[in-house]
This record gives sequence, structure tokens and C-alpha cells, in this order.
Amino acid sequence: MFNNSSTIHVLAAWLDQPDIDARRPKPRRRVSSDPCLPSRLPSTGFLQREGERTAPKSVLKHLRRSPSPPGSPDETEFHRRRRSSTASSTVSNETTPPNGQTAIPRKTKGTVTWKEPQAYEIFSAVERKDIMFLMEVRDRAFHLLLRKSGDATPLVHAMRIGESHRDVAILLLGAMSRWVNHLDDASLQDKKTKALLKALRANLKIAIDYGLQRSQSDLTASFMQTLIMSEGERWVQGQASNVSLALRAGTEGKPVHTAETAVRRFATKELGKAESIASLEDYIANATADLLVMGAWNWALDTIKGEPIPTYYFARDDRVFRAFLDRLHEHKAAIARSASRRLKWQLRVLENVLEGRMTTYRSKIELLVGELDEGEGV
Repeated sequence: MFNNSSTIHVLAAWLDQPDIDARRPKPRRRVSSDPCLPSRLPSTGFLQREGERTAPKSVLKHLRRSPSPPGSPDETEFHRRRRSSTASSTVSNETTPPNGQTAIPRKTKGTVTWKEPQAYEIFSAVERKDIMFLMEVRDRAFHLLLRKSGDATPLVHAMRIGESHRDVAILLLGAMSRWVNHLDDASLQDKKTKALLKALRANLKIAIDYGLQRSQSDLTASFMQTLIMSEGERWVQGQASNVSLALRAGTEGKPVHTAETAVRRFATKELGKAESIASLEDYIANATADLLVMGAWNWALDTIKGEPIPTYYFARDDRVFRAFLDRLHEHKAAIARSASRRLKWQLRVLENVLEGRMTTYRSKIELLVGELDEGEGV
């Protein structure tokens, strides 16, 4: 038998006082769950892809900013003398013991002479992505990077392997651009330099054709830029002169079409089929605008005294246009006094259309076509 008296007393007290719940403490409202998770870090694969994409560009910038040209005579002679002096000093160096005994010559280590690698070694280095070896070849024997073996060059071989060797292709292109940038007027007259320039242009044209055929168009604009740089001022001056003649003829001369056709025909036949490559189209539009500006300024120099626009500004961002604006403002009074009505109109059109960076060069060229080629003219 159980004693439930305590329970009965509690129930009786609760029945006598029904508001007992009002005196009890109220529990706090439960806080709703609202978890906040931080954004996850990029995956290793993403970081790897970004590194592979940006690292070659950094290498290319470093190559172009290198202070000394590859394989310069002074540098080669310096290293040769240094090696010979080091070897002779090592052979003649003797130790004399303090006790007056006969000096014993030190053992000399044989100096390792650098030997030009064979073609298969360079192609093997491209396959292995041996950057240090390729840079050494660039500095010691640049011509070997241009040598054709079979139906390929080192640059085309890197392109054939695929996207995994894109950084090697950029390295080889940077070596070519660096070599061209360090050429001066005196070296251009040398027969060996002319032969190297011919081989370099052949390399770039083959690379452009191969890239377009295989839809590897990401480096085509860079190939084109280096190719034009290798041609030098003769081609730029000649084409600027042709565009100047077209500008003199007004809309009938089709100056914009003349300039653009000259750029497209410069490299290869395959380049004419490359209208779908955005980067290449931007570069061609930039070069077309520069030819128009240089052609117009050449015409202006027939009536005023001024400085020509340097040819090495050609197709390098907006250097030609900035030089054009400086000269235009400097000789504003002389142009207003001496230039023909048609030339004044063309100069105004070029200044107004090409000014600003809010629109692409491609859009600017389309506007120039509507004014200088298909407009009413002056």
C-alpha cells in the first residue's frame, strides 16, 4: 500500500489557487538558429590554374625589361676573358708552406666550356619545360631558338604539344621580342642580323598560321606585334605614306580600308581569315588607327614645319595618338593657316573619334569608316 497523501495535498492546494501559474517565472524565448558560414577558400585546382595563367605573363615582362640584349658582343667577350683569366690564375696559383719547403701547385679543376646544343636537345628541353636551359640558349646562342628542324621550330613544337606548354611558347616569344627590342640601326646593317631577322619572321608567320589552323589564337596578337616590330621603320613609313596618299584623295581613296588591308596582308594569308579573334582584331584596329594618324600627320608636314611621329611608337597602345595630339596642339595656328580644308576636317575627325578610352579601337575604326571612307567627305 502506497502513501499518496503528499500528492493529494499538492493537488488540493492547486485547486484552491488556480492563478498559481501566473506567479511562476516565464521561460525565455528560444533564440532561432541562424548559422553563418564563411565563404570557402579557392580550391587548389583554381589556384594552380591562376598561377599557370599569370606566371608566363610575368616572365614575359621580365624578359622584355632585361637591360642587356642576348648574346651581345661585349657580354660574350667579357665572359670569355673572365673564364680565361680565372683558368690562368687557378693554374698559376701555388701555395708556399711557412717552413720554406718547395711549393706544391694546387690541383686545378678543368673549366667546363659551353657547347652549342643540337636541335633535338632544344626540342627535348621544350618538352620537359626546362626553362633554365632555354634561357641559357637564349643568352648564348639565340639563333638556335629560330632553327627549323624537320617541319617545326621550337616555338611551333611548343604550340603543338598544347595548352600545357603555353608558358614555354610565351618564353620563346618573349626571347624574340627582347632580341628585336635591343636591335639598333648599326646592327641592322649586319648580314648575320639580317639573316636572323629573316628566320625570326619565318618563325612568327609559321606560328600564326599554325595557331589559326588549330584554333590556338590566344597568342596570335602577340605574334603579330613582334612580327611588325621585327620589320622595322621601313614598312611603317611605307604604309603611312600610302595611307597619306589615300587621305589626300578623300573618301574615294578609302584611307581606312587602305590602312586595315595593309595590316592584314602584312603577316600571312591565313590572317585574313582571323576576323573572329577578339585580341587580334583589337591589335589590327590599333595598328590601323596608328597608320591613319601617321598618314595624316605626314600630309600635314608638307605644309608646316614640325617633327614626324617616331615609327617605334607604332601599334603600342596609344603612343602614336598621344604624340599626334601633342604636335596638333603645338602647331595649331600653323595648321589653321596653311593646311587644306580637307586635311583640317580629317584631323578633326581623327582627334574626336580616337580620343578617350571608353570605347574599343574596333568601334572607333567603324566610326572612321563611316566618316572617312563612306561619308560625304570634304
